[in-house]
Amino acid sequence: MKYVSPRQVIFPGDPVATSDESVEGAVYIDEGKYRASSIGLVEFRDNKIVVVPLEGSYRPKPGDVVIGYVTDVLASGWEVDVRAPLAAWLPVNEATAKYIDLEKTSLTSLLNVGDAVIAAVKDVDLTDEFPVMLTLREGERLGKIESGLVVELSPVKVPRVIGKKGTMISTISELGCDVIVGQNGRIWAKCPGPEAELALLQVIEKIDRESHVAGLTDRVRALIERYKGGGSARP
Repeated sequence: MKYVSPRQVIFPGDPVATSDESVEGAVYIDEGKYRASSIGLVEFRDNKIVVVPLEGSYRPKPGDVVIGYVTDVLASGWEVDVRAPLAAWLPVNEATAKYIDLEKTSLTSLLNVGDAVIAAVKDVDLTDEFPVMLTLREGERLGKIESGLVVELSPVKVPRVIGKKGTMISTISELGCDVIVGQNGRIWAKCPGPEAELALLQVIEKIDRESHVAGLTDRVRALIERYKGGGSARP
């Protein structure tokens, strides 16, 4: 038995369906019923009920592209904030292919506290002091961020920024901005001018605020068309 309908917003503890239904996402089983484990949006996909969380922290997985800030310089690498409950670090041998003599070279000459990087998650080992290992060597366009801006939104809303089959990110690209979406909810962008930057910020704000509302891509497209037409992107 189902207790929900498509596009319904549900809250922690709300019943979703009985345990004989096929349910995935942010749920747990309690006395024969699936219940929501966080605030979420109900979707019906291929005879399954999927509860998409609308809140939550980033959970690193190998291969994820993330945007992080250096928070400490260690003896052989850097501690990096990737908005996860697990500590992350970037070893020096994963930051550059060049040999670095640590006795003669200060790591601050490569990356210092406060620097931003686009990195990939290489490994996750919960037994390590720093469970998340990052790399700048295994992927395209990874490295220190030298220009542009970084925008944040809830990590669970990253799929809405990308959209089904990339429809949303394709729409956003019409602003003329170069964009990289980190799975940890940080987005790097380099736009052709301040007007495009402002429009991008307004688009991201709209996605973050209205991710649970149907027809979001069409509303974002309309907002971008207003900007391209010379008007304000703000509704």
